[in-house]
Amino acid sequence: MNKTDSLDTTPIQRADTPSHGISFAEALRVWSRVAALSFGGPAGQIAMMHRIIVEEKRWIGETRFLHALNYCTLLPGPEAQQLAIYIGWLMHKTKGGLVAGALFVLPGAVAIMALSWIYAIFGNVGAVQALFFGLKAAVLAIVLEAVLRIGRRALKNNVMIAIAAAAFIALFLFRAPFPLVVFAAGLIGYVGGRAGWAAFQASNGHGKVGGKQVADIETALGEEIPAHARPPISWSLKVAGVALFLWFAPVLALLSVLGPGNVFTDISIFFSKMAMVTFGGAYAVLSYVAQQAVEHYHWLKPGEMLDGLGMAETTPGPLIMVTQFVGFTGAYREPGSLNPLLAGTLGGLLTTWVTFVPCFLWIFLGAPFMETMRANKALSAALAAITAAVVGVILNLAVWFALHVLFRELYEARGFGMTVDVPVVSSLNLASLILTLGAMVAVFRFKIGMLTVLAGCSLVGLFYGLLMGWV
Repeated sequence: MNKTDSLDTTPIQRADTPSHGISFAEALRVWSRVAALSFGGPAGQIAMMHRIIVEEKRWIGETRFLHALNYCTLLPGPEAQQLAIYIGWLMHKTKGGLVAGALFVLPGAVAIMALSWIYAIFGNVGAVQALFFGLKAAVLAIVLEAVLRIGRRALKNNVMIAIAAAAFIALFLFRAPFPLVVFAAGLIGYVGGRAGWAAFQASNGHGKVGGKQVADIETALGEEIPAHARPPISWSLKVAGVALFLWFAPVLALLSVLGPGNVFTDISIFFSKMAMVTFGGAYAVLSYVAQQAVEHYHWLKPGEMLDGLGMAETTPGPLIMVTQFVGFTGAYREPGSLNPLLAGTLGGLLTTWVTFVPCFLWIFLGAPFMETMRANKALSAALAAITAAVVGVILNLAVWFALHVLFRELYEARGFGMTVDVPVVSSLNLASLILTLGAMVAVFRFKIGMLTVLAGCSLVGLFYGLLMGWV
């Protein structure tokens, strides 16, 4: 026997390196990079994640990525962060999901908190008002572009167009409960998929998200379901119990100590409820939050909601991080015996906690079951119908924003079971209209990037403020 034949030349695998060969330390670096680059709202974040995780690192393949995205789209809350948790969990178990999800929101949480302080301290200063005047026009153009972008992907036939139209009419004209609209769309899709109707047959999921297809067999994880993705029921119950405790402990503590009606209690209950009922992604969540926070709780004004959205659009992390600004502003204006800035900080942190902790629950509890249902056609059909309904939801958000950006006065018209916000034509803000049209030309005609449009509109708003004597 040759002496070298008796030697084991197989590379020694580190103890912290799973069978797929990606160490947790390497994953930590990659998720930090993902977090730092998570600009552009959910669509931009998902595309960026696809480019790094699927195309560059080849941890998972196209089909598996889209399956995870499909599940996250079905969940309440921000789908981009949930997708990060799902992939982190798939690669490195619970700790991987925790790190991926926490890092994804950390930069945005820090940035929005800093901007909230600046807004609270200097918000009435003319320069800040002028800056955010420009931001509102850019945000409106970006939301309108999101309607068209998602619509082109989701509305592939007349049935899907009809579902989107019905969702818009139900929300905009009849103020239908949002969960009911999403549930109805999902049920229609599920039934259509089970019946084999052609309109509900998936055509390779969402299609390409990045620039090329990557076969699952070429990836680190491959097609196999990892052992930790087949947990016993006892594990699922344990993780659900821990997540539920972390979620509801502060809510119950505030309710028992401060009682109902206190701003901190209201924030914890409202955003906990939001985490359970707001399906369809970030733009759908914003539609619900904007209407409730402005019209019901009066935590902030419509224009301020747009200011917060502008902050979220220009910082990394989930777009729904705007909720931190909402919670900050609500507590800042009702501080009780606390210093307003301290109250605002606590309100913002509380909002962030009850908004994002449930995301970990949905993934850790549901992802193992989803891994075993990757070929379920009825589930794919339900997703397709929900995605179509979300187009109507985003259109409702765009119209609501447009009315409040372009007109100074609105009134409610009621009749035939409908309630509609009607603008007072004489209150048209001509400067906002011109700036919005300019932003739309930049976005739609010249395909200028989001950050450039936001920065440009902010500078134009600042110049307009100088002309009007605001600054």
